[in-house]
Amino acid sequence: MRLGLQLGYSGEGFARAVDEVVEFEAAGADLVVVPEAYSFDAVSQLGYLAARTNRMELASGVMQLYTRTPTLTAMTAAGLDYVSGGRFSLGLGASGPQVIEGFHGVAYDAPLARTREVVEICRRVWRRETLVHAGERYRIPLPPGEGTGLGKPLKLINRPVRDRIPILLAAMGPRNVALAAEIADGWQALFLDPAALPEVFGPALAAGRARRDPALGPLDIMVPLPFAVAEPTERLLARHRAQLALYIGGMGARGRNFSNDLVRRYGYADEAATIQELFLSGRRDEAAAAVPERLVHATALVGRPDELRDRVARLAAAGVTTLLVSPLAATRAERVKDIAELKHVLSR
Repeated sequence: MRLGLQLGYSGEGFARAVDEVVEFEAAGADLVVVPEAYSFDAVSQLGYLAARTNRMELASGVMQLYTRTPTLTAMTAAGLDYVSGGRFSLGLGASGPQVIEGFHGVAYDAPLARTREVVEICRRVWRRETLVHAGERYRIPLPPGEGTGLGKPLKLINRPVRDRIPILLAAMGPRNVALAAEIADGWQALFLDPAALPEVFGPALAAGRARRDPALGPLDIMVPLPFAVAEPTERLLARHRAQLALYIGGMGARGRNFSNDLVRRYGYADEAATIQELFLSGRRDEAAAAVPERLVHATALVGRPDELRDRVARLAAAGVTTLLVSPLAATRAERVKDIAELKHVLSR
């Protein structure tokens, strides 16, 4: 099982966070993932990380597929793979209508069809094929009548470091998870309860794997987790509880919130409705308090070393192959020590 790091959303302190990432790399971390959402872009930060790190892999977690053309997405991924010496993986996701339409002013439509076509186009670009694509959502070059008529089929000028950059798809809904299992190198999950994985995600994963090209190899299942080698106290997990409330209650509208839908499938339908109602009415502290204790602990990795070994074993048994941890310890020295301890647990 690989040990990855999930950075927080961009803001003050990014340079200091990277200083820690360098120490985490020395302590054994294999991967660092940079989110995007509606914060600073992930690309500039990944370039900075490429210059500051030597061995660890880099990934976006995730770049929204609506906000860049498929070809620009492929060019950007090839550029990041180049400056990192072949260490980049392209994490892609559809995000949601509140961000895509509300922040970017782009219609949120056909996420599954767009995802499939973007992945196909990226792989063609990296193979340096002359790009011709006549899909349902993307047509390259534009056909006569949709532009000047002067578009010319082209291929990437540069020769990429790799002609197959790993693609990681973020997904929560059954159809999205099935698509990830079918066409992606990895699946970036969110708020994954390993005990619920077989029932909630098993059918979708099986359906996707049944259509999967064997040349892709096994699916990498990646799970973000708040992490500490410590007793799982309420104070330590308060930030995680607040994040669960934010996503379940506020990351989406009523009737169109993917995290809310997910925890309903986990069996928390009444709690999900309560959290959303409290959060959207401005009662955020009450929304956080309404998050079930069992869900908080199931979606975190906090405990003594022997407890961590048991949790890691359960995650592995559920099929998880990469941990994306966010260290919770109060000091930098403690966070680095915890990463080294977890690497030791994973290596046994």
